Parts: sequence; structure tokens; C-alpha cells
Amino acid sequence: MFRYSFVLLFALMFFVSESSIAQQKKTVSLEDVFKSNTFSQKSVYGINWMKDGQYYSSLQRDLTGPRVVKINVATGEEAEVLIDGGALGVNFSSYSFNPDESKALIASEVESIYRRSSKGIFHVVDLKNGTAQKLMEGEKIMYATLSPDNDKVAFVKDNNLFVVDLATNALTQVTQDGKWNHIINGAADWVYEEEFSMSKAFEWSPDGKKIAFIRFDETEVPEFNMQTWGKLYPEDYRFKYPKAGENNAEVSIHIYHLDSKETIHVNAGEEKDIYLPRIYWTNDGNALAYIRLNRLQNQLDLLYANAKDGSSQLILQENAKTYVDLNYNDDLRFLEGNKGFIRTSEQDGFKHIYHHDNQGKLIRQITSGNWEVTNLVGVDEKNKKIYYISTEASPLERNLYVINMDGKGKKVLTPEKGSTSVNMSKDFKYYIANHSNAQTPLKVTLNEASGKLVKVLEDNAELKSKLETYSLSPREFFSFNTIDGTALNGYMIKPADFDESKKYPVLMYVYGGPGSQNVTNSWGGTRDFWHHHLAAEGYIIVCVDNRGTGARGRDFKHMTYANLGKLETEDQIAGAKFLAGMPFVDASRIGIWGWSYGGYMSSLALLMGNDVFKAAIAVAPVTTWRYYDTIYTERYLQTPQLNAAGYDDYSPITHVNKMKGNYLLIHGTGDDNVHYQNAVDMVDALIKADKHFDVMFYPNRNHGIYGGNTTWHLYSLMTDWIKRKL
Repeated sequence: MFRYSFVLLFALMFFVSESSIAQQKKTVSLEDVFKSNTFSQKSVYGINWMKDGQYYSSLQRDLTGPRVVKINVATGEEAEVLIDGGALGVNFSSYSFNPDESKALIASEVESIYRRSSKGIFHVVDLKNGTAQKLMEGEKIMYATLSPDNDKVAFVKDNNLFVVDLATNALTQVTQDGKWNHIINGAADWVYEEEFSMSKAFEWSPDGKKIAFIRFDETEVPEFNMQTWGKLYPEDYRFKYPKAGENNAEVSIHIYHLDSKETIHVNAGEEKDIYLPRIYWTNDGNALAYIRLNRLQNQLDLLYANAKDGSSQLILQENAKTYVDLNYNDDLRFLEGNKGFIRTSEQDGFKHIYHHDNQGKLIRQITSGNWEVTNLVGVDEKNKKIYYISTEASPLERNLYVINMDGKGKKVLTPEKGSTSVNMSKDFKYYIANHSNAQTPLKVTLNEASGKLVKVLEDNAELKSKLETYSLSPREFFSFNTIDGTALNGYMIKPADFDESKKYPVLMYVYGGPGSQNVTNSWGGTRDFWHHHLAAEGYIIVCVDNRGTGARGRDFKHMTYANLGKLETEDQIAGAKFLAGMPFVDASRIGIWGWSYGGYMSSLALLMGNDVFKAAIAVAPVTTWRYYDTIYTERYLQTPQLNAAGYDDYSPITHVNKMKGNYLLIHGTGDDNVHYQNAVDMVDALIKADKHFDVMFYPNRNHGIYGGNTTWHLYSLMTDWIKRKL
């Protein structure tokens, strides 16, 4: 009897002990997410492979200032200090080497302009003697780039292209006509920078004797006026922004010959209403390759231009009934020894790797299957191997593969479940892998090209230890069929103390734009931990990737062509109805929120799904595609002149009369991307429809709505609103 009582007492003590531990675990607070670094994960930043592959360089900072150190790959030991900012008296924030690593460019006092553009003060550092040469006497310049022959630096200043001779400090102004809001030479205009992911628009030839550059004539592009607040009289900020259907900049390509000081105009054809978003020098240095897209972006041409006379030859053409997505087909690698080039394309329905000869003739399709190559990591010509990241295991996963250039011998190098990105050495002997999954924060490892682990560079052990003290529920992945029977992927975050006998409100999170993807097996960021905070407050968080999103092939992505908003909204409503059928969901309390395209989606979902959604938050939403830029909008909708219904039928403004639930509209007045004009017109339409709603504007904040106390204010505002309205 005593023995059994002892066992019972021990079991009771164990139960109480376990319960106490569970009770001691913390829930995620807003302060944890936004006012501390509780959930910040460490990474390995600034790693740049040296040319021999045995070393990499890294930008570090100590009490004396920034420094670039050379690190032995095998041992992880510091070999030498390459650039010492303290000794130079330069507090630099970035650096880049020339091809032979004898010199480096360092940038300081960097000032952001738009998403990818910036200007700063540049120095050229001689790595042999450690001296630094300041460019332009400390005036801020853009895109400073060393020539391959080490003698010169090209850069953009005041919309003109310049070259400085490092030996003599002689300055050559390549272009003379640069002018704000009229002509740009060597730098992209706003819409190219935003939608073609480019900002620098010039390239040195391999021999350093020529510079190819793109010229943008913005004269006929309408100006957008964005007021900035804070002074006695608000100031106007006017910049060229081509809204859908309006004039784009007229673009042209030019080649400047440094020896003769002659500029050659490249003949890109008679049609002027085109896009010229990419230039690449081929290996012989006398042929410039470039991409040409028509206005509707359903025809992509690869051409070669003769550097001597500017004549062009069509090498390859790709057409589509919908559009050819340059951002999905943006890998072009020219091979040595006239062995052609490697590129990626969606032409068979999924993004894959292709090998062409120099004249564009297809040699072979290297990868194939109902999965996507998401990133072409590198082409090892010596060993005839190609490294790439793909979704072959699942659209939710990202794994590194290697394959022979003949399409044989495919091997997965990172078979672990989750998402992997890779930084590979220039000699293809090593790679640094960044891996995470929904349950595990970032792990950074150094690996041999075979996949063999060399060492762990960062395992985020400190973060893992912190996470063990919190009550967290991991993402649960699920799928369901939408209206037409298409299976959609989603994830769910439940409260840590979830009780299936209770009824919970649901907050859906959406982006949903063409080619995007939110439902992946990867570690989340700040927004994800805000969702964990809401889960701790008793909400179930759900995210669904609707039709039109990425990683599932061209047909799935292109379903929304010419009618943005229709299928995406149907799918979010179907997702909400699917959730409403779950026994633990309170069907009367389903809400949705999103940012940018997600704000567009959350607005439409509340209006068109007024019998399903109780509340919606729209942050920086597009409310009519007529107000958004040409390149993005016309790619998916054609022009308003050709497809007016596509612009208006699924504009939230069109459907304001249907609103029944609670609506919170948030926008920054300094949003250069999705203009505050979208919010103004939405508010005006809601007032006319006699609808009551909540609105918050953030003065002078851009599309990201951040700076100072802004992020805390924004998320605490949304948290309070959700608790009151959902």
C-alpha cells in the first residue's frame, strides 16, 4: 500500500511539476515583438567569396570602425585585414572588389533614394598599399563601379554618366544632357527600378574600353506630386511616375568608346514604345546582348548589338498569349569558348534551365518536370555542372540541386525539409547554405560542393533557447479545394493552449499577388511573431495562397491574367468558408488583413465576401489599378484602353456599396509606390456610399510605413482594432 501511494505521489508531483513549467512559459507580447530583439535571429552577413575560393571576405565592425577581413574557408580563421576603416578614417558601410582583387570601392554616408537606388561618398582603396583615393572630392555619387582593367571608375551624378581616371584623376563626362525629370543616363527611372528590379543602367565591357548604358527620356512621362509635411508650408516632391496607360520614358541603349570618345547609338528597332530592361556584355567584348520587351510584355527578344556600329541581330524570341515574365526569366550566363549561353524560361509551363548556342539555337533543355527552378545558383563550366534551387520536393520547399550540363546526374545537395538559399564560391568548391523551416530558425553552414558539411557558422542557439521559454504553436500546413477544384495551400497558427471544444475567431493574412508566395516551409519574421501574439490573445491565424501565386507553374500563375482580383478574392472567400466549417472556428468572427496587394485583397474580400468576413485591415492598398504603374499593371491587365473592365470590375472602389463589416484603412502620405491617392479615393467613395469605417494615415511615411516609433504605433493600433472589431 505504501509503495503504491509513493508511486501515486511521485506521479502527482511529476504532473504538478510539468504543469508548473507549462504555466511558467510566456506568451508573446507586443513589446517582445517590437520593442526588443527577443525574436531576432542571427545570420552571417557580408560574406563575399574571394576569387580563389579558399577565402572569403567579410565586413565587420569593432570599436575602431568598419573593416574587411579575409577569412580562411577551411579553418574559419582570420587571415588578414584587407580594409581598415579606422586607419583610413572612413566609416564605410559597403565594399566591392574589382575582378583581380587588387582594388576595392568603399561607400560611406549612403543615402537611400527609392527601393534600390542610393548615393554616397566613394573611395577607391589600393589593397596592396592600403591607401584610399576619394572620388569627386566627397560629393555624393551613384553606382560607382571599377573598370575591369583597374584604371577607371564609372558613376552617375546629376543624371549624367562620368568616368574618372584613377592615375591622373582626370574626369570625363560621358553624357551632357542629364536633367531631373527629363533625361537620365546610366541609371534607371522610377518604374524600371521598382518593377524590373534594376537601378544601375550601365556596364563596363570586359576589356574596360567601352561602357554600355541606357538612356531614359522622361520628358513626356506625367509627373506625380507628393507633398511632404512638417514645415509652415508643405513642400511638393514631383517625380515621373507613369500610371497604367500613360506615357513611359523613351529608352535607348548607347555604347561609349573611351579611346575615341565616340558614343554609338544601338539600333533597337523602329518601335519606341518598348522596354529595354537588361544589357549584358558577351565574352568577346564587341557584342552587347540586350533584352527588348514590347509594351504588353507578351514578346521578349534577346538581341546582340555590334559595339562598333550599333547594328542589332535578333538571337532569340519568346512569345506568350498572356505575358513573358522577365523577373522569372532573368538568368542569362554566357559561357567561355563560344559555347553559347545558359538561360531560364517558363516556355514549357514551368521555369527551367536551357542551353543555347551563341546564335540562340537550342542545344538542350537541361531541367524539366512539373516543378520550378527558383534560382540559378551557378554554372561550373570547368566541371560541366549547374547548381540551382528548386521546388521539386514541394512548392513549399526550396532545395539545392546539382546537375550535369547534359541534363544527367541530378543530385539533391540539401535534402532537409525547409527552405534553403545558397552563396557559392567562385570556383564552385564551397557554398554557404542558409536553411530554416517553420519550426527551426536560420542555420548557416559552410559546405563542400558535394554537400559535405565543413562547419556550422551560425545555429541561432540563443534564439532557440529563448523560444523554449515561450508558449508557441508551430505553423500547421493544410490544403483545400477552391471553387473550380484547384487545390490551394495554406497554414494555420493556433493558440498555444488550443482547445478543440472551444470556438475561436480567425484572422486571415493575405498578399496574393501574381507570382508571390506566403505559404512556405520557412522561418517567419517580425510579422509572423505578431501573428503569434494574436494567437496568444485567442485568435487563429490563417494564410492561404490563392490562384495566381507562384511556385506552381505558369498556368497556375497566369490564371488571373486580364482580370486581377476575381479569382484571388473567390479563393480567399472559399478559404474563409472552409475554415467556417471547422468545429473550433467561430464563423461569425472571421477577419482578413493585408499590405499593398494584400490590402487590395483584404478590401475586396470584405466587400465581396460581406456574408463571410466581419472585419478587414488594408495597409497601403491599391484601390484602383488605374493609379498604379505601367510595367506591373499592364503586364497582368494590358492597358486601360484595351481592357477597361479588367481595371474597374474588381476595383474595391466599385464595390463600396456592398460593405457590411468593419474596415480599417491605413496609408503613408509619402508612399511613392502605391500613392496615398488610392486611400483618398477609397475614403471618398465610402463616404458617398454612407459607409462608416476607420482610417489612419502616417505623415511622410513611404510604402513600408516605418521610422522611429512608427512600426510600434502601427502594429499596436492594428492589435487594438482587431481586439475591438473582430
